[in-house]
Amino acid sequence: MKDEVQTPEDRSANLKGMGCSRKRVEDVRFTQGKGNYVDDIKLDGMLVGDFVRSPYAHARVTSIETEAALKVPGVLAVLTAADLEPLGLHWMPTLAGDKQMVLADGKVLFQGQEVAFVVATDRYAAADGVAAVEVDYEELPVVTDPFKAMDPDAPVLREDLEGQTEGAHGPRRHHNHIFTWEMGDKDATEQVLDEAEVVAEEMVYYHRTHPMPLETCGCVASMDKVTGKLTLWGTFQAPHAVRTVASLISGIAEHNIRVISPDIGGGFGNKVGVYPGYICSIVASIVTGKPVKWVESRMDNLMSTAFARDYWMQGKISATKEGKITGLWCHTTADHGGFDACADPTKFPAGFMNICTGSYDIPVAYLAVDGVYTNKAPGGVAYRCSFRVTEAAYFIERMIEVLAIKLGMDAAELRRINFIREEQFPYQSALGWEYDSGNYHAAWDKALKAVGYDELREEQAQRIADFKAGKTRKLIGIGLTHFTEIVGAGPVKNCDILGLGMFDSCEIRIHPTGSAIARLGTISQGQGHATTFAQIIASEIGIPADDITLEEGDTDTAPYGLGTYGSRSTPVAGAATAMAARKIRAKAQMIAAYLLEVHDDDVEFDVDRFVVKGAPERFKTMKEIAFASYNQPIPGLEPGLEAVSYYDPPNMTYPFGAYICVMEIDVDSGEHQVRKFYALDDCGTRINPMIIEGQVHGGATEGYAIAMGQEIAYDDMGNHKSATLMDFFVPTSWETPHYTTDFTVTPSPHHPIGAKGVGESPNVGSVPAFSNAVHDAFRPFGLVQSHMPHDQWRIWTIADTLGLHG
Repeated sequence: MKDEVQTPEDRSANLKGMGCSRKRVEDVRFTQGKGNYVDDIKLDGMLVGDFVRSPYAHARVTSIETEAALKVPGVLAVLTAADLEPLGLHWMPTLAGDKQMVLADGKVLFQGQEVAFVVATDRYAAADGVAAVEVDYEELPVVTDPFKAMDPDAPVLREDLEGQTEGAHGPRRHHNHIFTWEMGDKDATEQVLDEAEVVAEEMVYYHRTHPMPLETCGCVASMDKVTGKLTLWGTFQAPHAVRTVASLISGIAEHNIRVISPDIGGGFGNKVGVYPGYICSIVASIVTGKPVKWVESRMDNLMSTAFARDYWMQGKISATKEGKITGLWCHTTADHGGFDACADPTKFPAGFMNICTGSYDIPVAYLAVDGVYTNKAPGGVAYRCSFRVTEAAYFIERMIEVLAIKLGMDAAELRRINFIREEQFPYQSALGWEYDSGNYHAAWDKALKAVGYDELREEQAQRIADFKAGKTRKLIGIGLTHFTEIVGAGPVKNCDILGLGMFDSCEIRIHPTGSAIARLGTISQGQGHATTFAQIIASEIGIPADDITLEEGDTDTAPYGLGTYGSRSTPVAGAATAMAARKIRAKAQMIAAYLLEVHDDDVEFDVDRFVVKGAPERFKTMKEIAFASYNQPIPGLEPGLEAVSYYDPPNMTYPFGAYICVMEIDVDSGEHQVRKFYALDDCGTRINPMIIEGQVHGGATEGYAIAMGQEIAYDDMGNHKSATLMDFFVPTSWETPHYTTDFTVTPSPHHPIGAKGVGESPNVGSVPAFSNAVHDAFRPFGLVQSHMPHDQWRIWTIADTLGLHG
């Protein structure tokens, strides 16, 4: 057989496999306006649904009059809780083991809560119908403060739970209490704190914010009464889980439900849960016999879909006088709103908050989290983080800064002497996790050198002297962060949601001519799955990435998977992809050996072919093997070349990073300027460096928004103060900083390709970097504590409080 002229290096480059900055194949249609989103779906006779929403945060619903609405031209139906109750659909289970009203059943618990569902021929008629529904409310006392919600005389919010002393996660000690979750050794930690040479304390608040994806939530439900099959298109980050939940709620057999996630304009955790709009659309389609579309407005999305964060974290950290950390204590009060609808694994009611020891070798620690009901919208999603890891990272990085102040020590050096050492991996943390691998010292030293840390501190000291001398009105803050994330949920032994184990899947089918199709249980919302998963397959089986098609999001064709969130695509589905590809490669090896008339062990894989050991001129390419698998009888083997893998990871993966922000702050105006932002990430094996860089830019920009202004705020009456983009900060190109990206590579020892995931790391790492920069700028003048977000007014107020306005 005659070989091509190409070298192995040329052949490898032609594959565009792992390590190649391959352009995103998805962008061809997106940049030409050829995407297919939920609101693009148009079906014959399709109707539109919209909600009547409560203007009150807490009120009893005394009556709902729908007659006037039904007289509006185009309005066909108005659904209320009374209509859903006979079907058992007026309440629905939440992912957290609680239950939630689909439509207001007797009372409302937050402003914007769904009260009635109007179905009409078009969205204008639906809006008119919504306006014509008459609802009478009896206002009730409102509580928006989670601490006040636990007062003995606080109003009872969940009357359906009144008198119940047990919840989904254990004892309830108050009528507005949801759960207490504890990890670690409380007695040992408190003893260490009592005996410590130095103890620093801080109340760290991570405010309520919102993922606010570019596309809002929506669905189209179509019930075919002839076939009995329900088809549901929607903005779902976990379509198979939605199908299972829809079956459990509706009673429709799962094989008669098809869930399709088309293109999704951003998810960030906001599209993991099940919302009332999905249930009402399904019911409306069954009732009317026609397809029903529901797509929420931006205001609806900000007011009622799942929020993120809202954690009050009281911390204590102890150390020796030399700066060696000896213990960490954290009590968190988690504001869950009117229902516990958090999207967390069942066994972890506060997510992975027990990663709050961060990158540090802390010998003893204790964590307690109290979930509390308030008159706010429910939710608690992993907004571009893995189940509360962002809150945990922010907490420990703020505590390190506070401890450095207490010790009078440089914060960079304090981190260095407390990092988990490379030889300690795999590392067992005090709060239960086994970190897979890392080299924190190397990453930290590289980051400090890259930004010129010592020179920055000298410049900062000179700027303070100039400020005090009246030569400048601008201060410099240096925000340091070293974070460790925990992603890849997860091992079925640890993680499930509503009893569904969090494995994932991939099915690969090689066509006779050597191209391939792969179907996965994940769903991309902008991560570039069609690009990167094809690269994994290309490297594993030697078919060019350009010849591989990827499909996701259709439960009728994709293997069962738990979807995309918590940076689990590459750690779990990426591993499933590699394992499925290796099954194909193993069969291809047997076929190649037969064709080359040698034993299986006498051939070896070489980029895109199998060659005879010691005789590289004798080989069979994967394209030849694929054709032979379908068209030539191979003794002992079935025809075809395909495989499926369901991957249950043995452990999570632990990407990490070192982020440094240099910020200038004008004390008189409160304005800030990010002069430099350096982001070093270690995500293990790097599949596509260009996509990684894009993910870091996007995640860091979201982190910038969160830290510097993005907030879901309420007044004392429960009125939503940030339900429009006039009030909710979304950075434009004008505000977005310039980012310098960097990396180290520490592969995960248990992942088939050593990958750890990176999509959420920049949100985890950037928030404390920005926040620490603000704190650091004012530290010489006595500031220790200031809660996010650090908008212009709050920064100006800090300077005013410290008497810096002169």
